[in-house]
Amino acid sequence: MNIDIKQRALFLNRIHLFNGLREDELEGISIKLEEIHLPANAIIFSRGDKPNGFYLIYKGKVKVARPSAEGEDVLAILSKEDYFGEESLIENRNRSATLTTEEDSILLFMSRQLFDELILKYEKLRPNLVVAINSHKLARANRFKWLGKNEVIYFMARRHVIRLYQALIPPILFSLIPAFLLIWGGITGAVTPVAVAGILLIGILGWVIWLVIDWSNDYYIVTNQRVIWLEKVLFLYDSRQEAPLGTLLSVGVETDFLGRQLNYGNVNVRTFVGNIKFEYVSFPEQAADMVREYWERTKSKGTQAQKDAMKNAIRAKIGMPVIKEPEEPLAPVFDMGNKDPQEKGLFWTALSNRFKLRQEDGGTIIYHKHWIVLLQQTGKALLLLLFILTLFFIQLYRLYLDPNNASFEIIDNSFRPDTILVLLTLFMAIALGWAGWEYWDWSNDIFMVTPEEIMDLDRTPLGKEERRTAQIENILSTEYQRIGILGILFNYGTVFITVGGAKLSFQDVLDPAGVMSDINRRRMVRIAKKAEESANVDRERMATWVAAYHLNRDEFASASTGQTGNTSGTFRVADNEIDGQIEDMIDDLPEDEGSSGISGEG
Repeated sequence: MNIDIKQRALFLNRIHLFNGLREDELEGISIKLEEIHLPANAIIFSRGDKPNGFYLIYKGKVKVARPSAEGEDVLAILSKEDYFGEESLIENRNRSATLTTEEDSILLFMSRQLFDELILKYEKLRPNLVVAINSHKLARANRFKWLGKNEVIYFMARRHVIRLYQALIPPILFSLIPAFLLIWGGITGAVTPVAVAGILLIGILGWVIWLVIDWSNDYYIVTNQRVIWLEKVLFLYDSRQEAPLGTLLSVGVETDFLGRQLNYGNVNVRTFVGNIKFEYVSFPEQAADMVREYWERTKSKGTQAQKDAMKNAIRAKIGMPVIKEPEEPLAPVFDMGNKDPQEKGLFWTALSNRFKLRQEDGGTIIYHKHWIVLLQQTGKALLLLLFILTLFFIQLYRLYLDPNNASFEIIDNSFRPDTILVLLTLFMAIALGWAGWEYWDWSNDIFMVTPEEIMDLDRTPLGKEERRTAQIENILSTEYQRIGILGILFNYGTVFITVGGAKLSFQDVLDPAGVMSDINRRRMVRIAKKAEESANVDRERMATWVAAYHLNRDEFASASTGQTGNTSGTFRVADNEIDGQIEDMIDDLPEDEGSSGISGEG
């Protein structure tokens, strides 16, 4: 197979690295690319090899792997319109991974000399590469547990370093105070100013370290499934706001004068429920292009999947062979890592079930508020119970030391306990009942996720019940927050779910990131199921019509010419034409025209 220049240029035009180049420039590059055909399991290059060029996948799949204790660590599976090898060329270092074809593949190879020439000739290529390389480095350095099994990070960025410099201005100005104290202490010989200056400098240094860590903790991410904004304030705040790629409406860029000089700006990702703003991103135009193209690529994959299903339905109805692509399994739902109840004794199983914060029964998951909330609700009652219990034992001790008194006496065949002990016992029962009431109230607040809906159930003991539900496919966006040092240390917070104009909240749940993953995973399954059901009806209707036409084409052809009887000789051509039209209708459905690529090798 030799790919003509026009097809090569169209292929390059769909990859974000070549954004901004004209058609004639793309054709000029296409002529110089080497076409490489490789069978499955062929090694393209190995870890440690010298970089000889840059590769683009025109067809097939490529595995990116590194050696590990288990044999190899698969970093990514690259496919059509992905690329690899650019990082080694830009940074002038050896290959960092081994790349192997997973199936018969066609690669377009750009030599190192051509790569260097293009970087010098076209100024637009370098920022495109810089954004891509920085994204891939950050993605490899951060392994997020909430990512799905088949979820791939396409774009990832931090705020521009200018934001860190701006945040460091207050501590830098504040450092003038200890500097003044040090000078004063040096001139006067006093020890106190020097000591105070030392304490202030330690505090300022801690402040600076905190600001640097805080700046490095915020990320903007685009995967093959969603757009994500991770925001974390060390020890105080942790939030993840996200929206499925299917809810995106537009991607825009905002810059100011200083931003244009220093190559930073804001990328506004508008969804059905508002904006997710990527603030102070380096090379915002290139970043927006990446987000936009990955969004289009994901949409086109969904469209192509529907078209493939339609083609197979028509093929099945008219007796043609069905081509079935293997489906990628969804990532498993969040696993709390609880032991199997069968491994525990009956008592511990019953006890753990009373305080279990996440329970899964089939496709339904039930969440309770964190036990920290239980302690907060029962705290006053438990403190009162502890106080009364302390008084009870103090009274017992006093009665033990006093020979004239006893805990209880039998006088005239009647039982007479100590009055104070009786009152304290009564108060203990009241405090214990109060704690039990608070526990009952805590256990009555549950949040539920089923395959079809989400539910927030709030019940007051012996009182009213409030139930709020929403169909899981109607969720537009999700966000979680962990606020305060307790939320960070004990990993609990609130998950906010936007449904239409309303907002449901799963408050104070353990591991809100995992809860959000549970919701999003079931939402994706539900949407895919409903879409498939709807598409099946349309496909069945279309396939039935085509099959009826195909099976009765002789009758249609005879009616159109007014002839009857044996028309095999006359209408063999017509039959062939009809067959050809049906085949053309199937084969002419457009292929996936996704855009952009990801790199898996540096």
